[in-house]
Amino acid sequence: MQTEDLHKLVDKIQRLQCEMQTVELKSANKGCPTRLYDTLSSFANQDEGGIIIFGLDETKGFAVVGVYDAQDLQKKVTEQCNQMSPQVRALFTVCEFGDKLVVSAEIPGLDVAERPCFYRGAGRLRGAYIRVGDADEPMSEYEVYSYDAFRKRIRDDIREAQGARRSFFNEDKLAQFFQAVKKDRKHLAQHISDEEILELMGITVNGQPTLAGELCFSKYPQGAFPQLCVTAVALPGTQMGEPGLQGERFIDNERITGTIDEMVDEAVDFVNRNSRHSTIIDAKGRRTDRDEYPLKAVREAVLNALVHRDYSIHSENVPVRLELYRNRLEIISSGGLYGKLTIDSLGKVRPDTRNSALANILELMRITENRYSGIPTIYHELQIAQLPPPVFSVRRGEFVVTFTSRVAQMYDVPQTMPTGVHEEQAVYAAETLTTEEKLLQFCSVPRSRQELIDFLGFSRYYTMSKLVQPLLDAQKLALTLPEKPKSSKQRYFKP
Repeated sequence: MQTEDLHKLVDKIQRLQCEMQTVELKSANKGCPTRLYDTLSSFANQDEGGIIIFGLDETKGFAVVGVYDAQDLQKKVTEQCNQMSPQVRALFTVCEFGDKLVVSAEIPGLDVAERPCFYRGAGRLRGAYIRVGDADEPMSEYEVYSYDAFRKRIRDDIREAQGARRSFFNEDKLAQFFQAVKKDRKHLAQHISDEEILELMGITVNGQPTLAGELCFSKYPQGAFPQLCVTAVALPGTQMGEPGLQGERFIDNERITGTIDEMVDEAVDFVNRNSRHSTIIDAKGRRTDRDEYPLKAVREAVLNALVHRDYSIHSENVPVRLELYRNRLEIISSGGLYGKLTIDSLGKVRPDTRNSALANILELMRITENRYSGIPTIYHELQIAQLPPPVFSVRRGEFVVTFTSRVAQMYDVPQTMPTGVHEEQAVYAAETLTTEEKLLQFCSVPRSRQELIDFLGFSRYYTMSKLVQPLLDAQKLALTLPEKPKSSKQRYFKP
């Protein structure tokens, strides 16, 4: 980091008055902090790494207080870095702020194959941390396992399904599968019995069903794995627990079971049944029917959740969750991104496959292409539907796909809309506005942070830092309490 970059970063911290996902502050004006292990671990365990800045005091309004001794500080921080496994190699920068010195320590993110980074004095399970916002949180046993599973290439989809029976397989589905194998995998099918094919394809092991075999061919997979299903809820509001006008908590609530192909079909049907549909009539009187969510994109998202989720013993009691809110659809599955895949590279690079046997079986059954086209298809379908792109996120061992609702935009159509305009036309009019215009229009009366987040349908960080803050900087938005920017009573309005 160059000294001018450190100056800019300090200015940003003082303006925002907070730490960040990749920034930790330590005053260090009276000595070196004695326990940096948690932050060293959490920064090393995230792709972007992080920066520890010494010489700023959060309790004094993020003022520059300087460090006690820049040289000794670097020495003692390095000593703590050497107590980590693998060892952390910090890159230091020393910068002058008037008559005071500020020191930054850049902590590089480790390769996924080397994680988790942990403090040797506490051990692998208790000494590994993960960054959550501006806090360092202990890794769960599952989060530690997920790194080990990738490094050791543990294949949970072909583990023996305890309690499952080969006699419970659907013989019609098996017959179709054998036919597909003999057609598409000719070298595999030559001189090999059906039972041997089941073993080679990861459907059975020593004659007993594997988890993949159970999920694809059992008459009722949830007999052995009750929670390997999809729980689907349609909610009246924008948050879980927010009741409807008559006090109802759910509009619809369903536990979807069956094999993977059956669950995908029923999940798509649930979304179609509980989402809204609009009709657009253009100036020439031509009619176009539009779904709130393009169902092909929904199908790909649900299929990806079921195929690429984590199936280890740590998460076999957690179903895939489909949550249909008034302003968005969320599909949540266990297991973060697998291996070296990142959010930014989704759909752009060929990823490691967590459940390769399961994906291969479903490819032969023509349920999935297994060509990594799912994410590009989702983007394409949303673009055709003139909807915002999907939002992908990872939160503490879960992968979340979020679609923004089309029809929800009608709730904030301009009040000057002529009377008698049909609901569908109101939706169309709302869609022609930019996000900035919608936000400014929404803030014609003072709004809270949570109201802004719910209205836009994005994360708190993205909403406030990427959308609201630029409007504040441009003085297009103003604060009701400018002297207390972080107040819980703060409201945002268009001046």
